[in-house]
Amino acid sequence: MIGGRWKVPILWTLYADTHRFGELSRQLTGITQKMLTQQLRELETDGLVHRKVYPEVPPRVEYSMTPLGRSLEPVLRSLTEWGERFLKERPHKPKAAKRPSKPGRVD
Repeated sequence: MIGGRWKVPILWTLYADTHRFGELSRQLTGITQKMLTQQLRELETDGLVHRKVYPEVPPRVEYSMTPLGRSLEPVLRSLTEWGERFLKERPHKPKAAKRPSKPGRVD
């Protein structure tokens, strides 16, 4: 339900407050509109996010957390704390070896 690159950041953003699509898009640097739409639909289908459409012109849509989504907050906090500790304690990554060029290619 929360796998993938964007679901956890979307949930973290919605924990703070209700947001419209454009607000989410601006706060989640690097996500495409297509991916944000897809991830929000999956989170809505799974019952973690609520989508409210206002009958206005132009239509206004807001996303917020459901009670089920809010129940994940302690789990996500724990994952965040673990990740922060991991980044501090892990040994430095070795530099990647230079890959050989492709046959027939002149570098």
